[in-house]
Amino acid sequence: MRRPARAAEALLVAALLVGGAACGSRLPESDFERRGTAPGPARGAPVRVGIITSATSPVGGAAFTGPRDGAKAYFDRLNARGGIQGREVEVRTCDDGGSGVGNNDCVRELVEEQQVVALVATAALDYAGASRVSRARVPDIGGQPIGSAYDTYPHLYGIYGSLAPRKGEPGWDGELYGGTEVYRYFKREHGARTAAVVSYNQAASAAYARLVTRGLKAEGYKVVTEQVDFALPNFRAAAADLKEQGADLVFDAMDTHGNARLCEAMDEVGAEVTAKVTNVQNWTSAVGEDYEDAPRCRNALWATGSSRNYEDTKHPAVREFRAAMKGKTLSQWQLEGWAAAMWFTDAAKACLSGESEVTRACVDGYMNRNEPYSARGLLLPVTFEQRSEPPAHRRTCLSVARWRDGKGWVTQGGEMAENCFDVPQLAYQP
Repeated sequence: MRRPARAAEALLVAALLVGGAACGSRLPESDFERRGTAPGPARGAPVRVGIITSATSPVGGAAFTGPRDGAKAYFDRLNARGGIQGREVEVRTCDDGGSGVGNNDCVRELVEEQQVVALVATAALDYAGASRVSRARVPDIGGQPIGSAYDTYPHLYGIYGSLAPRKGEPGWDGELYGGTEVYRYFKREHGARTAAVVSYNQAASAAYARLVTRGLKAEGYKVVTEQVDFALPNFRAAAADLKEQGADLVFDAMDTHGNARLCEAMDEVGAEVTAKVTNVQNWTSAVGEDYEDAPRCRNALWATGSSRNYEDTKHPAVREFRAAMKGKTLSQWQLEGWAAAMWFTDAAKACLSGESEVTRACVDGYMNRNEPYSARGLLLPVTFEQRSEPPAHRRTCLSVARWRDGKGWVTQGGEMAENCFDVPQLAYQP
């Protein structure tokens, strides 16, 4: 189960920025009829996995590469230390170009031609091939829920888990559910009472803004809505109004460029807020550059998520991740890709220790154990259930960090596994 601020945000990226991306498939259904029959690798042979990434999507070259880079760094480190019980992990990557056609081509290449045991750390703008992966019974481990696929199909295991039935329809009767814990956090911990939601006059942006507004109102906030023109946005007017309305928090339903321009306008008009709340995709070490013209707003940036802050160097698993990244620009999505690779590795080790082989069926069985997984404390415990009915309330935890110049992302709210709230679950359509 994911909160609205996670799932719908991802859907917004797809709809808002690349509404004209190609979709569909050039592949006949018969190409995927040999379901789950791929043999396991011969003993001592490499274990082959695939990573599908929208590396050259219309959103931008670096928008979706974090999970891939984190996963590859993990496997490189693993192989340098002897692999999985002496067996190297062979990583095959595929760039789907951010299109549905390209995604189906990548699925065919990796699943059918390369015969990968599993997909790992998928980050696809248009996961058009998801149903085909599921029909082939290929476990897809730790993917980013940029669409609703991970709440729709069996054998797909998103990085944040799911409670949905996953029988071919999103969520429950076409509706997903998410909690209001982000809004509860700022209300309880920082006394926030008034929130501004800024969106474009564009369908996907406006829909996401309505969802955020619903969640805020459910938590008792006064909500100020600001809408700017998609083609000729007047961010200064929106910033001036949210200042006049006394907003404590600012949420946006815009792309990264618009978000940065809004911050610049807030600095220009002197709008100071408790938090300018962003999401896990923007939780990167590049904030200083991306928001270089908005120093006050930049230092009011907060991010929330479901994984441990990559700046938390007191934690041994974080230290291992950072050492393997070798000084590269860091991001939370890289850490989550690293966790996804660890997840697959643990599954493969379990298969081999049980005197079995690393097959698709064995790895899938490990993922279906219905036991929480935390990747050595890098993730909030992830579960996969198949509840027939969605819960009305749920205890949900979150990781919180705030950007500080000279320090980077500073963890807030203490240990993430204890930063929890019992909140209502709101329905929305993907």
